[in-house]
Order: sequence, then structure tokens, then C-alpha cells
Amino acid sequence: MTEYQPPGVSSDGPSGDRRGGSGAAYDAVVLAGGAARRLGGADKPGVRVGGRALLDRVLAACADARTTVVVAGPRPTFRPVIWAREEPPGGGPLAALDAGLRHTTAGHVVLLSADLPFLGRRTVEGLLTALRGGTADGVLLTDSDGRDQPLVAAYRTSSLRRELAALTGRHGGLTGLPLRRLTGALRLTRISDPVASFDCDTWDDIATARARIREHGHVLDEWISAVKDELGIDLDVDTGVLLDLARDAAHGVARPAAPLTTFLVGYAAARAGGDREAVAEAARKAAALAVRWADEDDRAGGTAPDAAPETRPDAE
Repeated sequence: MTEYQPPGVSSDGPSGDRRGGSGAAYDAVVLAGGAARRLGGADKPGVRVGGRALLDRVLAACADARTTVVVAGPRPTFRPVIWAREEPPGGGPLAALDAGLRHTTAGHVVLLSADLPFLGRRTVEGLLTALRGGTADGVLLTDSDGRDQPLVAAYRTSSLRRELAALTGRHGGLTGLPLRRLTGALRLTRISDPVASFDCDTWDDIATARARIREHGHVLDEWISAVKDELGIDLDVDTGVLLDLARDAAHGVARPAAPLTTFLVGYAAARAGGDREAVAEAARKAAALAVRWADEDDRAGGTAPDAAPETRPDAE
């Protein structure tokens, strides 16, 4: 078992979310069952952090998966998934994993719990990159105390199936068996990531997560990511360009011009194809207009008027 920190793996929230990676197919299995006893039996996957259910936040992190299986009772989610259930329900993580794997076909699978508020696509890509570049059976994250987090990991599907079959043969089934019975038989690589591996087991954990995303360095990216999920938008745009545009419109025209201008830029970009380049081009044109508008205003203020007051079209 080795320690490994691949380049580009970071503790990313939505700011690190992006399409891409190696492009190789993978499947995702998300375990969303459990009694949540430390939350008083609350519906943990449905608890909201930053306006989004914990389950939806995890589903956003593995949105590139070819097939995503959620092992739990069906519920509304922001994107389509396959629902599976272990038999009997509540049979534990190994039984749930086995139920989820029955719906997967890719050679690599990302295994995730449904309570990871800070997991992002970049971390998922990093796990898969490390797995594909090595010979281990799996790559998992470790938390701030150095403990393994086997439900924030990427595995070779064949290795999981092999060991689950062996455990079933030895014990007559998987119900009630702890996850360490599986991971203890696998060759694992470890990546230290205290943020992405942070899970919410208690209400104090939920409070910590909610407070962190409202910190100055995170709140804007979190809000943009939440809005995109809510509106069903999957578009990676340069938010700095839009913020600069809003500032120029507010200062050069009038404060209410900022939100109205950015709305119109979005509408124009959608009509032009709706990709990143369309947004950038529409923002560029609107920003240039705001500069011209402000320049005219400065000149009208006395620096270099175009016309004397009595010759203005609206002069009386």
C-alpha cells in the first residue's frame, strides 16, 4: 500500500468542477442508504448544504460517469440515475455495493457515499487518473486524521467483483459484513485530501459545511454552481469576465444596469449557441458598449462635449 499525490488533485468544491479528464468511460456507484442515527434518523442525502441536497452535490461530482447507480430508495434528483436496492434493505455497505455493481459495465468504478459536500469533479478525475496510471486495485482518499475513506474512491470493477464473490463464498452472503473485509483484501493507493473526504455524519458536520461554503473565498463559486444545477445548465464560463462586465455597467451606466446587462448577455449567448465562446463574445460586446457609454458621459460632464447645450437634439 502506497501513498500518492498525483498532480492536479486538489480539494475542490464546485470551482474545480469541469468536464474533461482522460475521457475514458467509468461508472459511479453512490451509497445513499443507512439509518443516519447520528443525525437522529434524518434523511441525510436530502439535507441541504448551500441550497443543494447532499446527494445532488455528489451526483454533480460524478456527472461524467457513463452510468450512475444510487443504492437507496428512489427520490427526485437533479439528473437521471439508476436506482438499486440491496436485499434485504439495510444490509450494509457490501450488500449495497454488490447491488450497485450489478448495473455497471465499465472497467473502473467510482464508489462514493452521499454525504460529501466538498467533493468535486476534479477530485474524481484525480482518483481515476491515479488508478489508470498504476497497478493498484483501487485509489482512495484519506481524511484529516489519515484514516481511509473507502467510500471516496475509484476501483477496478473486476477487483471488486472478485473479492465480493470470495466474501459471499466464505460467509454465505454479504449482509452485515463491514467494508473493511473488502478493502483489506485489495491493493490500495492513498491520496490525502481532508476537504474532499469530509463527510457529514452529525449536525455539527452539517453546520461546518454550511459555514465553509459561505466564506468569502468559496461563496461565489458555490452560488454559481448551485444556480447552474437548479437551472439545468452545464456551462463552464469565465465568471471574472461577467463580474467585470457587471461592474462596468453599474459604474458606467447605473447600478440596476448590472444584473439586467448580464441577463441580456446570457440571452444573447443562448441564441448564439450557448457555449463558453458565445458567452465571452456577448460579454465583450456589452463591456465595450459600457465603456463607450461611460466615455460619452464623461465628455458630457465638461471634458470635451460633442455639442453645445443649445444644439442638442432635445434642447428647447
